[in-house]
Amino acid sequence: MEIIVRLDVMLAKRKMRSKELAAAVGITEQNISLLKSGKVKGIRFETLARICAALECQPGDILEARLAP
Repeated sequence: MEIIVRLDVMLAKRKMRSKELAAAVGITEQNISLLKSGKVKGIRFETLARICAALECQPGDILEARLAP
């Protein structure tokens, strides 16, 4: 199973920049960039909850599980 990060889609829908999200969540822009690119191995639930609160969305709006064929 592959996890796809759709953070860039939610940022576009909310018309929010990565810099604004980073400030709202309390993490660096670099970490937001790593999340958007899917180059992270994990994310703390607390951080995910703050991202969802800032974007007014659910975790499923940001993360997608894709089953391998």
